[in-house]
Amino acid sequence: MADFLTSTHRAKWVFTPQHLVEKYRAANQRARQVLEKCGATLMEIDVDGSLSYPEPQTSVKANAEKHSRTKPLSIDEEQCIRVFFENKIQEVCKSFQFPHKIQATALIYFKRFFLQWSVMEHQPKNIMLTCIYAACKIEENHVSAEELGKGIQQDHHMILNNEMIIYQSLEFDLIVYAPYRSVEGFINDMQEFCNADDDFLQMLKTLQDTARSEVDKMMLTDAPLLFPPGQLALAALHNSNALHKVLDFDGYLSSIFSRQNPVHRESEFIESLNAINSLVRKYKFPERKEQNHINRKLESCWGLSSQDESKKREKKSKHKSKKNSNEAQIAPS
Repeated sequence: MADFLTSTHRAKWVFTPQHLVEKYRAANQRARQVLEKCGATLMEIDVDGSLSYPEPQTSVKANAEKHSRTKPLSIDEEQCIRVFFENKIQEVCKSFQFPHKIQATALIYFKRFFLQWSVMEHQPKNIMLTCIYAACKIEENHVSAEELGKGIQQDHHMILNNEMIIYQSLEFDLIVYAPYRSVEGFINDMQEFCNADDDFLQMLKTLQDTARSEVDKMMLTDAPLLFPPGQLALAALHNSNALHKVLDFDGYLSSIFSRQNPVHRESEFIESLNAINSLVRKYKFPERKEQNHINRKLESCWGLSSQDESKKREKKSKHKSKKNSNEAQIAPS
């Protein structure tokens, strides 16, 4: 069985807060540089997964006019966009009734992808859907791109076209460790620790259900990029136990440290749990007015306006209708 301690997840994808900020800053700065050079940062993704940037503006006047309309997103504004689409990942996964592990894997893929890229470079909606598709594959709950696209009224070719750039950006580290399984492991351990009877087992079931909801909240923050899944699980169980008061949690933590040989001291571990809870408390979903303002800025970075996007959708719809009509004419009777 795979072990988190020897995994690429632990070795490459758990960061310090400072390193995480540097990653976001680097992606934002690169996108700004490309925007300044090309006039628009949105890249085309070919069928083979290769990328192409738009041609740089050759006219000084055209460049000046473009930059007068374009306002790059700040790091905080990029975070608002990511927060919005991470919530959408949870919504889509729930609507398809996917297991928690698929939702968690898709979220971690999405978070990792936008450590490498800015939302000014890749449309987060497209990346979000491809991350869900990839998570279904890796977690052996395969759903076809056609089925996924049909369920959310999106072109499945877009999902497939983005698949290779997703894998490349994840450095093909596709095995991830989510806190949900760790929650189950700790619940089983608590049964042995407390010599559970039937009534206590039911209380532990309630504790576990609430802890899963706590993990859902944590997965929307930067916590999965800063802490290992075991710490996230214990933080979720700690919060759940504070609500239901099922067991002496401090005593249980002490028992874990007495039975194992952990890298950190118990006091340092409690500091980590408090830091995780702090991230959840500070989490904020952007207001609609703020989101609309950022979306308009983002569309200008892509060289689009709401009208442009509407025309693009209309043209695509007409092309699809024409194609279907032609197919009907040549179909055998």
